[in-house]
Amino acid sequence: MSDATAPHIKAGLPVLLFPDAAAFARWLEITDRAVRGAWLQFAKKGTDAASLSRQDAIDAALCEGWIDGQSATWDERFFLVRFTPRRPKGRWSQVNRQRARELIEAGWMRDAGWAEILAAQRDGRWNAAYPPSSTAVPPPDLQIALDGDPAATARFAAMSKPERYALILKLANAKLATTRERCIARFLAG
Repeated sequence: MSDATAPHIKAGLPVLLFPDAAAFARWLEITDRAVRGAWLQFAKKGTDAASLSRQDAIDAALCEGWIDGQSATWDERFFLVRFTPRRPKGRWSQVNRQRARELIEAGWMRDAGWAEILAAQRDGRWNAAYPPSSTAVPPPDLQIALDGDPAATARFAAMSKPERYALILKLANAKLATTRERCIARFLAG
């Protein structure tokens, strides 16, 4: 692991600093899929620290069947992002689905990344990718419920953007129609 430094552990995972995307891609390629993940250090803007970019790391991860996740503070020069192998049945975001398509077109997708994409296409997760908060709108069943309840519409409008997105994602993640109906009913009840 000469391309990365790993002097620290956070939540049972190594904290790694890679000089560039190629070094991270090499690490992903040789790392056993049984590894639970790693925290990558990214240089904060306005510091003299150097690291690979977050987008380059995400691209390398997607190509190898991994995914970025939780962010955390680290120190005055770096922040952390947790990277893990994609979980079986893990949801895809529309952003990562589009980026995966671009990586395929560029010829960068690797076998492990292809395997995750094909599995998601087979079981429907690929087409059920969730939208980013910037484009998320109430799904039709929630919108119909809001249209019929002025008080609920006012409550929804008063929610912060992250609160609205959390509700929309909760509905998107519901596997059963009855779960969605209960969630909407709870929201309507206030």
